Amino acid sequence: MTTGTGGVAHNAPNAIVWDNHACMPLRPGDTDFLPELARHRAAGFRIVTLNIGMDMTPWDQIMGVAETFRRWIEDNADRYVQIKSADDLDLAIQTDRLGVLFDLEGGAALDGKLERLEILHALGVRWMLFAYNQNNLLAGGCMGQDTGLTPFGRDVLQEINRLGIIPCCSHVGEISSLQIMEHSTGPVILSHANPRAVWDHARNVSDAVLDACAQTGGVVGINGVGPFLGKNDNSTEAFIRALDYAVDRIGADHVGLGLDFVFDRQELDDWIQANRDRFPDADDYASGMKLIEPERLPAIQTSLEKLGYSTADIRKIFGENWARVARQVW
Repeated sequence: MTTGTGGVAHNAPNAIVWDNHACMPLRPGDTDFLPELARHRAAGFRIVTLNIGMDMTPWDQIMGVAETFRRWIEDNADRYVQIKSADDLDLAIQTDRLGVLFDLEGGAALDGKLERLEILHALGVRWMLFAYNQNNLLAGGCMGQDTGLTPFGRDVLQEINRLGIIPCCSHVGEISSLQIMEHSTGPVILSHANPRAVWDHARNVSDAVLDACAQTGGVVGINGVGPFLGKNDNSTEAFIRALDYAVDRIGADHVGLGLDFVFDRQELDDWIQANRDRFPDADDYASGMKLIEPERLPAIQTSLEKLGYSTADIRKIFGENWARVARQVW
């Protein structure tokens, strides 16, 4: 790759710089951590996707979290805007506000009720993964006995394709992922998943899954979770190794950022301890996962420039690829 020109990717005025997965506390009514979203904007991000629930989160709690986030964004409309459409991406950039959209990590809370997808869409969920590590009513998890998409999972895929919710295969088992990618009528993403060829971890994905994701027109978001990058390694170098491998494998048009930064580390530790079946037994998972924080964005750019990445490719990886998929699906 050759070095290009055209400004610094992470702070160019019109750049779409997008972290496609971040985790705020899933506590309805609690807004104490939400002001920390300013860290994303200060680092150079223009769009961030917030998780509103996982397979372990009951439906009523998901509804409460979504309403809490939505109201807080409205109450701080001078600095934030909720993203529900492709036009909202442009609005966030033009008005110099941080755009925020929602995701859901797993479909267990649907409880077999397909109609709940319309509610999630109305609330602003714009991508959804099918299972969180273990099997559920939709699909197999990456740490479960994956037997593929269930009949209900196929119905969910058809419905989210219709609604314009992007299907995601992070945390999903390989058989289920490949079936989702085969049957989806639009792009499928891996919002926060790393190549298993770089670091062999059950949460990471094979080359076959990387290839299939790209073939749908989708994007693989490299995450900054230490155990998925190495031996609990959250160094910039480890992150770049994973990202560079993905680019070499599937091309710069299909790689993005999904840091998976958790703002409330105590809640994360509590989740892991309360749901040990969903997490591996590795010591570094239980004793304090290291994470790459939003402030690492400039260092990531510098590292890519040193490798010879062009400004055009950095801009794709930093957000334009996510925007392309969003404009196509939404």
